[in-house]
Amino acid sequence: MSESTSFMRRLCMGEINEDLVVPFPRIQPEEKETLESVLTSLGQMLESHTSDFAKWDRQGEFPAEFIAELKEFGLFGLVIPEQYGGLGLGSTAYSRTLQEIAKHDASAAVTVGAHSSIGMRGLLLFGTDEQKQRYLPKLATGEMIAAFCLTEPGSGSDAASIKTRAHRDGDDWILSGEKIWITDGEIADFFTVFAKTGKEGERGKISAFLVTRDMGGVSHGHHEDKMGIRACPTNSVTFDSVRVPGQNLLGEEGKGFKVAMNILNSGRTGLGGGSVGGMKKLIRLATEQASGRVQFGKKISEFGLIKKKVGEMIIDCYSAEATVSMVAGLVDRGDDEYAIEAAISKVYSTEALWRTADEALQIAGGNGFMKEFPYEQYVRDSRINRIFEGTNDILRLFIALSGMDDVGQALKELAGSLRGALSDPIKGFGVFQKYALHRASLATGIRREQRSFSKLAKELESQQTVFEWGTRELAASADKLLRRHGAKIVDRQLATARVADIMIHLYVLACTLSRVSSSIAAQGAEKSLREIQIAAAVASRTERVVRVNVSEIEKNADDQIKALADHAFEAGKYSWDTI
Repeated sequence: MSESTSFMRRLCMGEINEDLVVPFPRIQPEEKETLESVLTSLGQMLESHTSDFAKWDRQGEFPAEFIAELKEFGLFGLVIPEQYGGLGLGSTAYSRTLQEIAKHDASAAVTVGAHSSIGMRGLLLFGTDEQKQRYLPKLATGEMIAAFCLTEPGSGSDAASIKTRAHRDGDDWILSGEKIWITDGEIADFFTVFAKTGKEGERGKISAFLVTRDMGGVSHGHHEDKMGIRACPTNSVTFDSVRVPGQNLLGEEGKGFKVAMNILNSGRTGLGGGSVGGMKKLIRLATEQASGRVQFGKKISEFGLIKKKVGEMIIDCYSAEATVSMVAGLVDRGDDEYAIEAAISKVYSTEALWRTADEALQIAGGNGFMKEFPYEQYVRDSRINRIFEGTNDILRLFIALSGMDDVGQALKELAGSLRGALSDPIKGFGVFQKYALHRASLATGIRREQRSFSKLAKELESQQTVFEWGTRELAASADKLLRRHGAKIVDRQLATARVADIMIHLYVLACTLSRVSSSIAAQGAEKSLREIQIAAAVASRTERVVRVNVSEIEKNADDQIKALADHAFEAGKYSWDTI
């Protein structure tokens, strides 16, 4: 079995590869200079539209003049290489730019982000030189805006069930189908479209295509009236016997699912950056509100419960930013195995933003519920993040099942070696001995080099101990579940979700410790006191999450809860009343 370069896959085996998270990634000086210039100008431009954003939210769309302004500013060329007319920002700088936009308006961030994160990301990752030369210059200027077309009326997270089809006609493809909830659908001229290219009724065999509106047969539906991100255009897009040139196949025929997953993984730091930007703005609003509002003769900022809310916001924001930045750093340095870590960053940052928006509204009290204040819009805008680019529920299953894959492979090797021990006793005993040592190490907590950190600041020793303990608990839980359920683990969603939550919080803790350790190295422990306090709080939270989820793997009310759900499905209602 080849050794994985994913931090979390290794962690599920009880191994800590600290070189994958320490030191904390930093943006390169030359890119930092470019980024700072972009952020300053961007902040000024967006600040001038502060009153407009609320109005456009009510109207449910951006005026064409604002979209033109985004194009003129170069916001559709953020990640496109300079040779094609773009800014050529790396993943870290791009994420930070989306963060800045989201501080001002979520709809604007999604409009820009959908173009770069997913709309034309496939062209960057899988496009031929000819395809890039043909389209990237127009995409960089915004002459063409890109949209990602995967979701269909009967196909959301189950991408393999899409019904859009493409069949060959000479050198071309004829593509037909409907995609729904397409961000930027009505303003896009470039579409990354996924369609079945296998036999009728066959699952899989999805291919990706680059489709442009001028090919004919491309149309969009009405502007969707949404709960949040209302100004950002969302539409259905219909492809009616569109003749797509053969050279517009993206990647290999039949490999479209791989293309889609790589696009989503690569683009998730944009969504994470937007979530962090929203949190930063909400923290500023909440602290101003709490410092200015007086109740019972005191500023409410003096009350313990308010301090707890704001403190938790700080912890969420710092740890989410650490995690998003870590994943962006992996992308920038060329790592190719970060799918689990990217999914974790998406789940954690979007849920942290939701908590922050909810608590900021709560601190504002009645004002938070009124449209003249920004809180209710932040709550509405933040809700979609847990749904699009992979629902957090599905991503939890992906995180756990992908993370446990190496554990399953090790168990298969062990079983195979035991069965073949008589024919090859040396090999069989070797595998058995290696696995027995692995089990003993998890059970006893014996510290070995690959099961501990060695490069973190000494001030973080107690938090490091929590992480190492949590790693052993994770590995033991993964081993136990796979021994008990084997391949049927895919059907044990509640148990799998518990493993995912353990993994999510351990990775967030690792990223937080790395970030704080870098701060201590740069400025000393005294100046890093508040960050050390954040690390302690994240470690305490992680310990609680691990303990609860490990205990519930053995003892829980899952069967009773699912039985109640089955009862409701059968009855179609809540079945009890007090009269």
